[in-house]
Amino acid sequence: MNVKIKNIAVLSTCLLGLIGCSNTQVEKPTYQATWQSVKQHQTPEWFLDAKFGIYFHWGPYSVPAHKTEWYSLYMYQQGHPIRKYHEQTYGPLDEFGYKDFIPMFTAEHFDPQEWASLFKQAGAQFVGPVSEHADGFAMWDSDITPWNAAKMGPKRDVVGEMAQAVRELDMKFIATFHHQWKYAWYPTWDEQTDASNPEYAQLYGPKVPKGTFVMADTPTDPLPEQDFQLEWLNKVKEVIDKYQPDLVYFDNKMDIIDEKHRLDFLQYYYNAAEQQNRDVVVTYKFHDLEPGSAVLDLERARMSEKKDFPWLTDDSIDWNSWSHVSEPNYKSTNRLVDFLVDVVSKNGGVLLNVTPTAQGKIPQAVRQRLVEMGAWLKQNGEAIYGTRPWHVYGEGPAQVVEGHLSEYKNKDMGERDIRFTQKDGFLYATVMAWPTETVLINALAANEYPVKQVSLLGSSEKINWQQSASGLAIEPPKQKVGEHAFVFKLTLK
Repeated sequence: MNVKIKNIAVLSTCLLGLIGCSNTQVEKPTYQATWQSVKQHQTPEWFLDAKFGIYFHWGPYSVPAHKTEWYSLYMYQQGHPIRKYHEQTYGPLDEFGYKDFIPMFTAEHFDPQEWASLFKQAGAQFVGPVSEHADGFAMWDSDITPWNAAKMGPKRDVVGEMAQAVRELDMKFIATFHHQWKYAWYPTWDEQTDASNPEYAQLYGPKVPKGTFVMADTPTDPLPEQDFQLEWLNKVKEVIDKYQPDLVYFDNKMDIIDEKHRLDFLQYYYNAAEQQNRDVVVTYKFHDLEPGSAVLDLERARMSEKKDFPWLTDDSIDWNSWSHVSEPNYKSTNRLVDFLVDVVSKNGGVLLNVTPTAQGKIPQAVRQRLVEMGAWLKQNGEAIYGTRPWHVYGEGPAQVVEGHLSEYKNKDMGERDIRFTQKDGFLYATVMAWPTETVLINALAANEYPVKQVSLLGSSEKINWQQSASGLAIEPPKQKVGEHAFVFKLTLK
């Protein structure tokens, strides 16, 4: 583990301006703005144990609730179906731009304590909001931009209120950032839209040349001006200073921010956590940060094999959208549970996105799935929380397709698909559907892993089993317990 800064209490008090510091001896900060230095940071045990978190895309884009959270991008694109829908529904863009959704983002039913309680019931260990999406609207009480939820729309400090509610229920608080996408998100060059009006520049971003492509696979050339990069950094620092998130998540395209500002962030956050004696996590996508400096995160994807490093994947409860839409297509609870089990067996964790309405309600179908996930974890969480991978992640016919946004390519799993985790000397074998025939676990050959005892989580029934050189054979239990995947707890000799 890293060496902690000495005299933390004195240093923190000094930084708060509560005592004079002229004669105080303060050690050099632990982390410097170099990759070599920030790679010394260790992934904390709380993250390795937590496995499951929840966040939510919620902002002015929740008002139209049409197709996608990228409504704010597509409404300005000539010929796009969402542009046509917008003009038919709200009028031409010179009369009704994205800014005009903000007063309609009322959030009158937003109840952070109730939301946090629901997420806790679902089994989440870390929780938080999208702090700022690509649309440029900050969800915290910001002194950097007036375009924020505390001053407009809901007139609530969503980030601050959620931070308090989450911590009151002993969960870790997270803040996710997507605001690097704001560069060239809007057509700030187009004089026919409100996006070009300098009065709204802090929302829509800097003027960019016509044709600048926000969706480019490679970083924009040249990189955004320093003013944009410094605002990106200062917004993240402001959230760190005001709310002390335990995890800071970044969407991709962070590579449009120059290396200096990315390193400045890492050293700032890691040193701030050291001074406060807190253990924190940063996540990144693709190659936006150097491996070892933070935790790799996938999007709507998972690994096909077990990894020797911890990783995260974020996915939405809706197959198609990250925000609330009028025609949702929710994943089944069974799919959500199987995804979690598979990811955890491979040394990963899951950050599940949910979709509140603009009024601040969690849709009933979303609630139902979260409650059902919580019921499953209450019975079987012993095989999830605090576990570590076994020497193999599992076995069975299901083949996982890797790759960005590839989750829709993966099929549901069945009773022949088994995933392993281990903890406190026990091995857990999770069968992805209720067994209708003998469960044969080939990885547990008698000569390699002799088994002493087998039980089924959530059941007091005596389990009949036998072991041979071919593996462990478990007879199907007579009484079904619960739904979705089922966990056999094994004691090895």
